[in-house]
Amino acid sequence: MSSPLRNPTNPRNRSHRPFATPQSLSDWLKPRLPSDSFASWGVKPGTKNVHNLWLEISEGETSLADSTPPVRTVEVVIVRIIRNDGKVLIESHQELSNGDVRTRYRPLSEKMKPGESVEAAVFRAVKEELGSIIKNGNFRNFDNNESDINGVVKIVPNSYLNKVEERASASYPGLPACYVLHTVDAEVEWLPEGEFCTEEVEEYGDFDGRNIADSAVHCKKHYWMWVDSDSV
Repeated sequence: MSSPLRNPTNPRNRSHRPFATPQSLSDWLKPRLPSDSFASWGVKPGTKNVHNLWLEISEGETSLADSTPPVRTVEVVIVRIIRNDGKVLIESHQELSNGDVRTRYRPLSEKMKPGESVEAAVFRAVKEELGSIIKNGNFRNFDNNESDINGVVKIVPNSYLNKVEERASASYPGLPACYVLHTVDAEVEWLPEGEFCTEEVEEYGDFDGRNIADSAVHCKKHYWMWVDSDSV
């Protein structure tokens, strides 16, 4: 495994602000964002709410720059799962907890945890989003320093790419976002050959404040399909 996966070239530039509650975060955001955009959070189909953003910040997955408007910075691992015939797995859409359907059409992706290596993020993403469908997959014991999980997940050597993108956030309208993207190719055993659906492992299942986590919009089901590599 090449060293860039151990030491991402763009480290987290966290301007972390403590927000004791989602309400304190909301109070801080309101004067810094367009009122119509902020009011659409969790209401406009496909968006998340302030509870989601508060959880992301509390878990260290997201930071907010102290600016007007604030800039949300998040590191994301993107896993291009490639089949032996060259087709790539993409998530076509998601079913959310509030009944909304969010179109995706992108490879498996996951926000990274603080201090998490790219390899560990890849394994966690596969386990959390595809684990419910993988046959004979044993995820209970694996070493984050290895390039496979008991032979189920294999990262393709020298496939790592890193780039930074700045764009508007679809999840949080009006909030600019800076995405640090870590992309790798991988092979994953035991996946179905046709279209399939997986159930999401509860995103904040270990979070102490269950009332807050329960108020956040979360993904219930992921829908997957195989496509030609040149269409991604």
